[in-house]
Amino acid sequence: MAERSKYQDRAIKNYYDNRDAIMVQRLGELLSDLYMAEGKARTRIWQRAAAALEKLKVPRDQIDHLVTSDNPSLLAKLYEQMLGK
Repeated sequence: MAERSKYQDRAIKNYYDNRDAIMVQRLGELLSDLYMAEGKARTRIWQRAAAALEKLKVPRDQIDHLVTSDNPSLLAKLYEQMLGK
């Protein structure tokens, strides 16, 4: 296996150091997409949002409730809490 450069090591370290912030930002992007999506696209976006929530260590029962409710405003409230507003 090839060795990584110092730049690559630093980039990887920075990613993992900022992973939560990246996932919260990703969740915000998915949230705005949810408001506009319909049908199968909406289902796929909910799946991606659920994966992001898992990475943010949100309890599984809460994730299931959000996905089954199919209500973006509930996800928006959780997103605001994550932002600290």
